[in-house]
Amino acid sequence: MAAELRLQLADGVLLPGARLTESTIAEDLGVSRNTVREAFAELAAERLVVRHPNRGVFVASLGPGDIHDVYTVRRAVEVAALRGGGSPERVAAVRTAVEEGKAAAAADDEEALGTANQHFHRAIVALAESRRLDTIMSQILAEMRLFFHKATVDAHFYRSYVDDNEAICAALEAGDPERAAELLLSYLDRSEAKQAAVHGQ
Repeated sequence: MAAELRLQLADGVLLPGARLTESTIAEDLGVSRNTVREAFAELAAERLVVRHPNRGVFVASLGPGDIHDVYTVRRAVEVAALRGGGSPERVAAVRTAVEEGKAAAAADDEEALGTANQHFHRAIVALAESRRLDTIMSQILAEMRLFFHKATVDAHFYRSYVDDNEAICAALEAGDPERAAELLLSYLDRSEAKQAAVHGQ
């Protein structure tokens, strides 16, 4: 249940500041209100939602202080996963995410482009074939979407990542994971700087 809500956060379905009601979510997902309550507690511990007494549960709005911390985790997890390379099937999943992004850009669909970018980074971490890393990345991607939401006031925010994703994937497909990791590290540095500027840090 928490995993489903985390996925909705990562995919931009649930937006920062949105109020979450137990009854509505329970009905939508076909689970009990107690199950939803337990999921809220788990997400609150991960700082993805906040509970305000007498007001309810809301999707968190992350601030500038969270940016560097999240990117520190991304550098540790994503770059290491990429350096290890991956099976042909896992590399193919990275390519699928890249092509998804290109198709979204061609269709001028910024929301789909953002989702494709999330799929790309999830596929990068999945190269390591570690359930624990996948879980960590799910939380990080959900947090990323919370502060990417402010940045996407710029209608073409995600387009700058399409070429980066292609270059990283191409290096991985060429059997040069170290080059792919270097490109990703540069990408993450630029992305953090952009986020810091958007959030006034």
